[in-house]
Amino acid sequence: MNIVLIGMRGAGKSNISRRLSFLTKRPVLSTDLLVEYENGGQSISEIIAATDGNWQLFRQMEFEVVQKLSVIDNAIIDCGGGVIVDVADDGSEVYSERKVNLLKANGQVVWLKGDIERLAAKVKGDQRRPTLDETRSAHEVMQRRMPFYQQAADIVLDIEGKRRKKIARKIYRKFYSQEPESIGL
Repeated sequence: MNIVLIGMRGAGKSNISRRLSFLTKRPVLSTDLLVEYENGGQSISEIIAATDGNWQLFRQMEFEVVQKLSVIDNAIIDCGGGVIVDVADDGSEVYSERKVNLLKANGQVVWLKGDIERLAAKVKGDQRRPTLDETRSAHEVMQRRMPFYQQAADIVLDIEGKRRKKIARKIYRKFYSQEPESIGL
């Protein structure tokens, strides 16, 4: 069974997944990095720019990566912040039942739930992250996604005021029902 980490931009999914990998000895597979790899090493910002902001196309690329990951076992899957959405023909984000079902087929989904205000401020102006929506703020996009994260989650962990090390240890205990070895994490 995989451990699947979801959450908003800036929640620390990549950092926590690496710490969790150290504790569990499981490999980390990042949906964003795999999309970039399958697009010749282009960053997500470059992919979005090259497709004239076509998030629908990006979500299809993400779906194809999730399809491949769904057959892997005993890994930590670090999902991009929007893995729980698809883009409808009118451009609106909708819950991605197809991607979430694939992630759950061989995994438990852990939502790293954080404060929207703090996370939006944290990622504001980060040039590595493409603009999600030209008409809405990151805060508005994140607020709209909240019920989708809730719907997708098997486990919800509040990350506010907690160090990444403690969050990784908490996830470890959820899956292994014991304290990880005292290894400095």
